[in-house]
Formats: sequence, structure tokens, C-alpha cells
Amino acid sequence: MALYLITGASRGLGLELARQLGSLPASEVSKVFATARGDAPILEELAKKSSGRVIVVRLDVTNEASIKQAAVEVEANLDGKGLDILINNAGILQYALGVSTMDNLTESFTTNVLGVHWVTRAFIPLLRKGSLKKVVNISSTIGSIATSRFVHLLPAPAYKITKAALNSLTVQYALDYEKEGFTIFALSPGWLRTDLGGETADLSVEQGGKASLEKIFNTGKEQNGQFIKIEIKGWPNDGRNQYDGSPAPW
Repeated sequence: MALYLITGASRGLGLELARQLGSLPASEVSKVFATARGDAPILEELAKKSSGRVIVVRLDVTNEASIKQAAVEVEANLDGKGLDILINNAGILQYALGVSTMDNLTESFTTNVLGVHWVTRAFIPLLRKGSLKKVVNISSTIGSIATSRFVHLLPAPAYKITKAALNSLTVQYALDYEKEGFTIFALSPGWLRTDLGGETADLSVEQGGKASLEKIFNTGKEQNGQFIKIEIKGWPNDGRNQYDGSPAPW
């Protein structure tokens, strides 16, 4: 009966994770706290049909006061229990032609890196009370420094830089909290057909959500601090996007 919190659940992968988790038996998933920074009609409709198992929480990852208030609200709905799994999914992708034209690094960094830091810090006390103590930071292989030449032409330098920074943040948290029994890792959910990923992406959001949850369910302390790819069985290993479930290169 695990208790989950997902940031950025108003659309895309976050919404799909909330939907799939909410469809699982209550014996496996007790409650899903699905956060959104503003109005989220699709998420609200999902919550109404969930018999109280999906709870919408207002949370803006760029606003520390909003995060702290969300933590208070979540704690009030835990009935004295702890939070088991935090999925830091909220993020933005902004386009620029190159580093010299990149005027959006501050905004991207605030959302993609500081937002994850602030949210994780605020919910660590509730995670300490949980049985799984798991934090999953949704990253991207686009942020891999080792493969940066391959994705150089993608006009999103701020996204690449901030995902690389997120990976480093993940490792620092993993090392700091491993003695307390935490499992903290970065997960690349693949190139998905969402508003962020576009219509020509490799995978449907349903595929990405299912494969991501398989990793979230099955990843244990031996993967603490790792950067992991999802696994799509039968996906061709052609040297481009690989979904083989292995650790991604830093």
C-alpha cells in the first residue's frame, strides 16, 4: 500500500504516471498525491473517478512557499503515515539556437534543478517515515555529457545543461541519504509523444509511463545514485535512442 507523490502531474508523463498508479489495486498503491501549479482539469477529472486515491495538490516547484504549503497538505492526508515514493517529474524545455542565444537558463535551472532540490528537501521528513524511502528524478539522456556531440543540433542547450546538473544533484542526495536507507536515482523515461517531446517521438506516453513504473517499482538500493534508462523489449539497438534498461552514460 505505497504512498506516492508526483510533481508536474497536470499533463504528459506526470499525468500518465498518476493514471497508471491510480489504476493499480489499493493493496499496491494506497494514495497518489498528484501536484500541479495551476488549474488541471484532466487531472481533476482523474481524481474524481479515483475514489479518493488520487489527490490533487497545488504545488509550484519554482516557489518555496508553495512547496512548503503542499508538504503541510500532504502530511495532513497521510494519517500519520510516511510518504514512500517521490517522483520529481516537473520540468520545462525551452528552445534556443545555441548557447550564445540562450536567455532562458535561469528559468530552466530554477524549474529543472532548484525545483527538484526544494521539493526533495521539503518532503524528506515525510519520506523518512515511509517504508520505501525512494526518490526518482525524471531526467533525460539529452543531458548526458558523454553523448553531447550526438544531440548537439537539438536546439535546447538550457535543457541539456540543467538535466546534467540534475543528474549531479541526484548523486549528491543519494550519497547524503544512503545511510538512512534511501534509494535516490535519475530515470530517463525515453523520448515520448507529449507536448514536450513532440509528435515524432519514439514512444507513446503510455509506453513510457509503464516502462518508467517498472523501473520505479523494481529499482533497489544497489541502484542508488545511478542514472537509469527504461527498457522496451524488442527495441532495436541501432546506436541511437536505446531502451535497454541499462545505466545511462553520464
